Amino acid sequence: MIELSLRTSKPLSTDNVPGLRGYIAFHFGEDILLHNHVGRELFYSYPRVQYKVTNGITKIIGISEGVKSVKNISFPQELQLRDERISVRQVETVQRGVVLGMDIKGGIYTFLSPWLALNEKNYDKYLRLGSQAKKKKLLEKILVGNILSMSKGLGYTVPAPVEAKIINIKEVQTSLKSNPMLGFLGTFSVNFEIPDYWGIGKSVSRGFGTVKRIDKQ
Repeated sequence: MIELSLRTSKPLSTDNVPGLRGYIAFHFGEDILLHNHVGRELFYSYPRVQYKVTNGITKIIGISEGVKSVKNISFPQELQLRDERISVRQVETVQRGVVLGMDIKGGIYTFLSPWLALNEKNYDKYLRLGSQAKKKKLLEKILVGNILSMSKGLGYTVPAPVEAKIINIKEVQTSLKSNPMLGFLGTFSVNFEIPDYWGIGKSVSRGFGTVKRIDKQ
């Protein structure tokens, strides 16, 4: 895994992520891992390159084949992000090995950005559920499904049942491509090791569903 941290004169926000992805797609468009498009069509796979903004620092995460792609990204002294020109002050890259897979002891994770758990079908189902307990149960099932989808997309065969338990959760309003969306923030425990700053759920390449482990240093 490689983590590129971009410090700019004006701290970026999640609203800047589409502009940053657009900039990189324009300048490095031949590498489909950087933007997940083949021509006008989406490239459907767990994204090997993900864009995040945490505490005002922009991070571009390269996973597996995406490590080479992120290494090849270069930035000028100034970025044009839609209608804004922003100075680039520092670019730092750190490469490290990570562990993905079953974790017998389990761990506790927090969402650093809204988790887009619901599609159109299960959104309606979620709204119809009367109690918070039932909603929580549905979200736990979706969370397990997200982890299994991530594993499959990365070629990892899960050897045992994944068990997830939501510790606390709250609904948050967010948007995707200018469309209002219901997201979730909170913490959960799971018997599966997820590397820090990886995303689960929908639109992880755009920074949604970013997780970090919080029960160990």
